[in-house]
Amino acid sequence: MTTAPATRLPDRLSAQVATLTPSYFALVMATGIVAVGLRLEGFPLLGQALWLIAVAAYAVLLVLTSWRFASHRPAIVADFFDPTRAFGFFTFVAGTNVLATYLTLSAHHTIATVLLGVTGAFWLVLGYLVPWTAVLDRQVRPVVRLANGSWFLWVVASQSVAVVAASLEPVHHGVRRELAFLAVMSWSVGIFLYAATAVLVTLRLMLYDFRPEELDPPYWVSMGALSITVLAGARIVAMTDAPTVHVVRELVGGLSFVCWAFATWLIPVLVAAGWWRHVRHGLPLAYTPTLWSMVFPLGMYAVAGIHLGRSEELPLVEAVGTVELWVAVVVWAVVFGGLLRRTAGVLTGRW
Repeated sequence: MTTAPATRLPDRLSAQVATLTPSYFALVMATGIVAVGLRLEGFPLLGQALWLIAVAAYAVLLVLTSWRFASHRPAIVADFFDPTRAFGFFTFVAGTNVLATYLTLSAHHTIATVLLGVTGAFWLVLGYLVPWTAVLDRQVRPVVRLANGSWFLWVVASQSVAVVAASLEPVHHGVRRELAFLAVMSWSVGIFLYAATAVLVTLRLMLYDFRPEELDPPYWVSMGALSITVLAGARIVAMTDAPTVHVVRELVGGLSFVCWAFATWLIPVLVAAGWWRHVRHGLPLAYTPTLWSMVFPLGMYAVAGIHLGRSEELPLVEAVGTVELWVAVVVWAVVFGGLLRRTAGVLTGRW
């Protein structure tokens, strides 16, 4: 690490805010989902500690994003028109819904419902705005050469709405049918979005050259998107009977296992990609905000396996999810340590 030229702390912070990636809410996604997994596995105090960290990170990111909007608005607009960064805005939706999911486990249903209302609106707006600004409105073609793993965050956001809606369905008796409809609809949209995104990202990998630094941690979101699809499906299957659920229950249950199987298959592929990047080509493994896009899929895969195993009486799937949870805890701790060092470096002017 080298010492940067001396500058005032406000100037250093402003420079960091100006370049703040819109996908930084993946920090909240990763921390929150690991907290959910720990609570499900009977470690409420540890889960509560991580959830409080997630809430603190969420509050800080809201402040920094508001600061960026007020002082660096052209940078935010530029992000919306950048296919490599624009889909990161969906991490706000997913991160908020991860917090809401934890709140449903703690029976704080009113707050979770409010958060679902906020994220539902953002999901609809961003779901049309981001693809238009980042992909369809671009003058330069082909756009597919700029596709990357962050595009799967569109799927994650959609499925996160389904998870919270399905989790709240049993407790809101007056709107059960509406919540069931929202859960099944957003889950179904997520399925089609995954198929479309997978085709585009695969074409990018097959048709265009890419450097090792381009095969970055957000490609893990391809597995995380499948995993949250599994979790949403498990929650939908567990819902009480509603006309919408009755129609799709067997389909959702079957596809959930298929998605879990493919997510499991993807893990060695992604590990091999990391080996190719860092060992074969010698790229240093240092902290970057995109690492949270790797931690979240690990935690989500664990929680999805635990839920699917319990809801469908698949003990092997549940056992795999339990083991994966502790892998996610270790990786989270390592990446969080990197974040603390990075923050200390920015505050002291040595980054």
